[in-house]
Amino acid sequence: MKSKPLEMSLLFDFYGETLTEKQRELFDLYYNEDLSLSEIAEHAGITRQGVRDSVKRAEHALHAMEQKLGLVARYGGTERCAEELAYEVERLRTLNAGTLHSSEADEIASRMMSLLDQLRQEA
Repeated sequence: MKSKPLEMSLLFDFYGETLTEKQRELFDLYYNEDLSLSEIAEHAGITRQGVRDSVKRAEHALHAMEQKLGLVARYGGTERCAEELAYEVERLRTLNAGTLHSSEADEIASRMMSLLDQLRQEA
């Protein structure tokens, strides 16, 4: 994965509901709102160490869920394939416009893009 905050945000998006309400709140404040441990501790009325421990437990739980289910990894793979397919469809359109001049090829490319859009909306 890229950076830890990005990785944690993705894991949170996929598995955040498996955390306790308190873990979700503290994790969200730390990673998504970018508050310091001290700021969160003051807001939550607990110690800085308590916030750190809760965030670390949440990180561990999210990683454990990803190890078991692998949804984030599959999502990334699907996105990469969709991007490559979109690139290939554009190449087909360019080839068709310059050489083939086939209305059938144009219809196929349009249908492929429509299916890609549908796939992305469902993801």
